[in-house]
Amino acid sequence: MLDFSPSPETEALVARTRQFVEEVVIPREAEVASEPHRLESIRGELQQAAREAELFAPRVPRDHGGLGLNWRDSALVFETAGRSLLGPQALNCAAPDEGNMHLLHAVGSAAQQARYYAPLARGQVRSAFAMTEPAPGAGSDPSMLSTRAERDGDGWVINGDKWFISGADGAAFAICMARTDDGPTMFLVDADNPGFEITALTPTLDHAFPGGHCEVRFADCKVGADAVLGEIGKGYDYAQLRLGPGRLTHCMRWLGIAGRALDIAMDYVNQRESFKKRLAQHQEMQRLVAESAIEMHASRLMIWQAAWCLDRGEKALHETSMTKVFVAEAVNRVVDRALQMCGARGISEYLPLANFYREIRGFRIYDGATEVHRASIGIRLLREAAKRSDT
Repeated sequence: MLDFSPSPETEALVARTRQFVEEVVIPREAEVASEPHRLESIRGELQQAAREAELFAPRVPRDHGGLGLNWRDSALVFETAGRSLLGPQALNCAAPDEGNMHLLHAVGSAAQQARYYAPLARGQVRSAFAMTEPAPGAGSDPSMLSTRAERDGDGWVINGDKWFISGADGAAFAICMARTDDGPTMFLVDADNPGFEITALTPTLDHAFPGGHCEVRFADCKVGADAVLGEIGKGYDYAQLRLGPGRLTHCMRWLGIAGRALDIAMDYVNQRESFKKRLAQHQEMQRLVAESAIEMHASRLMIWQAAWCLDRGEKALHETSMTKVFVAEAVNRVVDRALQMCGARGISEYLPLANFYREIRGFRIYDGATEVHRASIGIRLLREAAKRSDT
């Protein structure tokens, strides 16, 4: 049975996280907006503040210096941290690092965990996940993977181009998906490897990712046998192991931005007067607020249920896929309504809504576009229905 009541300890943690975000993180947003080149240094300062506040690394196990939260409790903390674009960075629970930490902890060897996972969990380095490729390579269809890894003595040589690799600029290492004779395989590649090259920084609508979104080339990139993450040929399985929870954590964080956007809009319409009364007294404003609140409530319940499935040891591919579709679309609508409610001020830089609007749009595309998830959900349901009719 799904229990909706957080423990007193979790409630206190969420309250402390909310206070930290409001008092420490949000005041730094203006600095990043005016001096984007300082994002990395401000990120480091906020992470140190989060350590001192005992809020750092919510999902990392305690023996690695984190809080050791399960998925259900993480949903509450991640949403609260997500009220600022800098919040997940401060708590070291932002993409792509959070997903890479989950994967490394699940399938990495002891040596790989010591070399890659431990410094990542401590916030000493950043990482990247290199799977997406330019056409005609892998995008929404991972079976189109074109990057190749060939055996070279005891090691491997990787060749191929990747693009839209978030956080690659400044990352210490990347997890690279490449095709081998035995099937798709993941490799750990240090950024200082001579065969690893960032060829371009992709100009995009969003700007909040440290390290941006990069085009990366693996050119005769030589790695040792110890670079193989997990087992050879199980790359697709590991991708699902990472991407399922990864989609859900995106939902958690972006729901926080939606909540803050709605709060900003409600504050505005409660103060602004038009047609001889406050905007909040107009029925249309009440409708917009209600629709946003309803969609956020439904989003939250879907996140909690999917998190509950993960905590039970289930893969929850169906649940996380449905949640990703609904939350990505809902959050975009909530932020859009908030901007509309604030009118000209909403599209100005006096409020953070315009920035939220830019940053949130990509969520409907990355980690599986809405259309691809809908197709996958439909295929699974129709296949199950066909099986039932055959029995």
